[in-house]
Amino acid sequence: MVLRIALQLYSLRHELQESFERVLEDVSSIGFEGVEFAGLYGRDPTGLRELLYKIGLEVAGAHTPVNTLIGPELEKTVRLHIALGNRYLIIPGLPEELRKTRNDWIKFSEILDSISGRLVRHGMRVGYHNHRIEFTAIEGEKPWDIVFSRTSRDVIMQLDVGHALAAQINDNEIIEIIRKYRGRAVTVHVKEYSKRKAVELKSVEKGYEVVIGEGETRWADILKALRDYGGTEWIIIEQEVYPYKPPIESIKRSFVFISELLKTL
Repeated sequence: MVLRIALQLYSLRHELQESFERVLEDVSSIGFEGVEFAGLYGRDPTGLRELLYKIGLEVAGAHTPVNTLIGPELEKTVRLHIALGNRYLIIPGLPEELRKTRNDWIKFSEILDSISGRLVRHGMRVGYHNHRIEFTAIEGEKPWDIVFSRTSRDVIMQLDVGHALAAQINDNEIIEIIRKYRGRAVTVHVKEYSKRKAVELKSVEKGYEVVIGEGETRWADILKALRDYGGTEWIIIEQEVYPYKPPIESIKRSFVFISELLKTL
């Protein structure tokens, strides 16, 4: 499987509000092949699809809240993403009221399977993206395992590596997750996290203040696992904090590290 690199546009959310087309052109010029959306910034999806085609970017997916995929809202969401040219609808997290108990997560698994079944005829897939909470056991089982051990293989496991590391999941465990749920990591969030920095500065959040390659993560091993076992199409870089300014400089450094590393695999 060839691993392609996209950018989660949340990484440049402020810049996009100021100069949307120029920012997308900058993203393309760095070398990204695709983008993942987290909102359309008030843009018409058909016009946005045409703009991306002109610039030379593909849609690697979109984050969309769970409530947009339930009941009659699903068909509205499907129409929007058909116009955008997007196949992957990723739920970025659950509101607290829907994830208080183990049974809540089991119910969510059933919801995911129901959504997945309704999307088949549209050629689309639903997925779920983690933060840290999914790796903290609840009633003896981690929510990540509750969800992906109970859902269809059609449900995408969008593993956010940085958040998993921040939840004290180590590199070997990340590789094991990829192998355990083989073929389901169709899109993956590649984000750095430095446990050493978090410990030194006594703050979990400070661990995110690095670009990819500046932490302790064994990226070569993780990328190999994604290539060999993940069924991965898109490596999606997400940079939420910016050690280097302007923000696109941090993003560029993360891209260069990953793209150069991929050449060695």
